[in-house]
Amino acid sequence: MRVLIADDDPLMRLLHEEVLRSCGHDPVVASDGLEAWTAFQTDPPAMVILDWQMPGLDGLEVCRRIRGHPESETTFVLVVTVRDTFDDLTAVLDAGADDYMSKPVTPDTLKARLRIAERRIQVSRAKKAAEEQLRRARYLEGIGETTLALHHEINNPLAALLTNAALIEQGILGQREARETLAVIAEQARRIADVVKRLGEVERERRAASIEYANAARMLDLRTSAETPIAGPPK
Repeated sequence: MRVLIADDDPLMRLLHEEVLRSCGHDPVVASDGLEAWTAFQTDPPAMVILDWQMPGLDGLEVCRRIRGHPESETTFVLVVTVRDTFDDLTAVLDAGADDYMSKPVTPDTLKARLRIAERRIQVSRAKKAAEEQLRRARYLEGIGETTLALHHEINNPLAALLTNAALIEQGILGQREARETLAVIAEQARRIADVVKRLGEVERERRAASIEYANAARMLDLRTSAETPIAGPPK
């Protein structure tokens, strides 16, 4: 995995690089906080190792900026410092870091932290993938519910509208019957317009109830409060 190292001490950067390469990782090096933040924005890595005290931006400020970045959800942040009090640890965690390592750093302690990071990153990525699959399933479910709702709510009035329009086009109705038929057409058109309006309200509100339709299927509820319950699919 790609690991961003930010430390103003050349010897510490070298130690981190050698350990990372020995573990099969790809290190990217920054000599201060500002350089580290620029590198992260350019190509967010899987892991970031930050020295707390650096020129430009300190490690905690870089960590806070990383946590505000939209692509940092699964990034593992490790802060390295000589500080080791309870308040120091609290400050590191409050900044959004995942782990904390006190100096002096040895190859063995760094390798142990890398193993922790690898496992945490795997879990985070698996969780993100599962959440994405769930969002996709809900999206597809919503398409199905919307399709059923539109079929149920629009099919009947549309059929009535077309049938009555055909009667007028054929010229077989008397004047009074034609007026009554036009009234039916207008009423069915209003029903369709109401469904379209309700669909627009659902889009703006980003929420809508679903109801049982038939054979355990569900559909989006596009009825108004004055309408009667759904009895099943249209004939």
